[in-house]
Amino acid sequence: MRWNKKLGCIKIRVGFSSQVFVVTDMKDHKKQIVFSWGVFFWCTICITITCFAALGLLFTDGFNPGVVSTWNIPANDAVSPELPEIPAISIQQTVIFPDEALVFLKYPPSSTLFTKDAINCIYLHPNSTQPQLELSPSSVDFDYDNHHQIVRCPLPPRGTVPSLVIKQKVNLRPGPTYEWDSLAYEALIDRDNTTVVFVKGFNLRSGKADDPSKFKCIYGQDLTKSKFVLQADVVSVAQEIVRCKTPPSILRLISSNNDNPFKVSVRFVGKRAINSIARVKIDKPLHNNKQHQMCMCTMLRNQARFLREWVTYHSRIGVDRYFIYDNNSDDDIEGTIDSLVGDDYNITRHVWPWIKTQEAGFAHCALKARDSCEWVGFTDIDEFLHLPTNVSLQDVVKNQTRQSDVGELRISCHTFGPSGLKEIPEQGVMVGYTCRMVAPERHKSIVRPEALDSSLINVVHHFNLKTRFRHVNVDRSLLVINHYKYQVWEVFKEKFVRRAPAYVADWQQDKDVGSKDRTPGLGTKPVEPSDWSTRYCQVWDTRLKKWILENFTDPETGLLPWEKIRLNV
Repeated sequence: MRWNKKLGCIKIRVGFSSQVFVVTDMKDHKKQIVFSWGVFFWCTICITITCFAALGLLFTDGFNPGVVSTWNIPANDAVSPELPEIPAISIQQTVIFPDEALVFLKYPPSSTLFTKDAINCIYLHPNSTQPQLELSPSSVDFDYDNHHQIVRCPLPPRGTVPSLVIKQKVNLRPGPTYEWDSLAYEALIDRDNTTVVFVKGFNLRSGKADDPSKFKCIYGQDLTKSKFVLQADVVSVAQEIVRCKTPPSILRLISSNNDNPFKVSVRFVGKRAINSIARVKIDKPLHNNKQHQMCMCTMLRNQARFLREWVTYHSRIGVDRYFIYDNNSDDDIEGTIDSLVGDDYNITRHVWPWIKTQEAGFAHCALKARDSCEWVGFTDIDEFLHLPTNVSLQDVVKNQTRQSDVGELRISCHTFGPSGLKEIPEQGVMVGYTCRMVAPERHKSIVRPEALDSSLINVVHHFNLKTRFRHVNVDRSLLVINHYKYQVWEVFKEKFVRRAPAYVADWQQDKDVGSKDRTPGLGTKPVEPSDWSTRYCQVWDTRLKKWILENFTDPETGLLPWEKIRLNV
């Protein structure tokens, strides 16, 4: 900008063009200013861009909301003005199990994930940066539901905390570390806007609801700062599942923020809250209608070699959709599932690393399956639905549930033994194991998810239902479960590692030895009895074997479908 005495004007350069403001001689009392429309245009553009930039900062992922300590302050007042930089790869948290440590890695968007060969587990003394020990991880997994990577490390030596080192010798700072025996580990917002929290540590009775007034839920970014958390009432509490009344401000904030910073935990009234890694998230349904008449849910660990047989068979008899809850497998279960998906089976894998939480996992699966499945069967991978009359599974379910108040079908289980075998049968479990106990043992269930009680109480075998629903015991001549429980020792001994249900003792524990949940005549040591191959054999039952050979055998190769995959034929 400069004054031109000759012209009596100010010349200003705006953008890429010069504009002239004409002004009379400064000595004149009447000063006349003439504005150029070009200047007005460029100023308007600049102001508009500035406004949109400010709004962009407000609503991008960098916007970091905080939690306030009072219910009366609007949600917008809880917003932190700080805009953090894009974080580097970091350890979000670590959970110490009895036999290993789970390290959860958080990645920036579009980052390349580490492979098992790219990282090692290291162990440090508190407040030290010098590793005391470096070991290879047992496995590395990615949790697609929660968008983090899980590194499974050997159990840390006493007095150390686990961390990770990139092979280029870049140490990652250890994250907060939690013991597994007292931890809120999963949470989701249900369709009624309550928060369902899965919690270890209250040690409540199996199958019984507790008094919700004895508990409170708390929400916040940092639950250790009591001045900056929200409290909420508990709607129901049973076993390891707590249902909370979600604060409206939390609902609004997490609905608009994909990178959700809010955790939730539960406490006894008057006591501190249980540690939490459970982040509140809204479980958006994939479909708005029931796309599938019959679905199946199972939880497994290192059962990849049996999964194809289980899925192939159940699909033939009428199952449409599968939910696989993977409980720390390291046998390439993901590759097996990818192969099944490639063969047009509708199956998804859900990473569920939480040990001894089968009841909670089944409740979680019931919520996941509810929006797309009319009925869901809950069985183990060694349990096969058998239809002695050769009708379809969906026809049996339809006939048994003609009355609208039926919410659950209970199916008896026949327990099969090793049937004289000492090696894994090449044709699969349904053809290989044909000798069983005479009396049925317990039952498993097919449930209507809409009929489940809001507490989600289940004892693995069945769920509690809403008061207006009832269960039906299905006649064994129509539908029964072949439970290949006692297989050859090579397979059975893996059960000694850990059992899935929360309320069932592991076989190596000297506890409840006389219970039906234990193996009759077997102690607490994984030592093969000399007569194992002939045990648990009272009656030969070849009905399902014959049906499999008649309906699945390839006429050209003489092989069953799961044999062909194994032999790459």
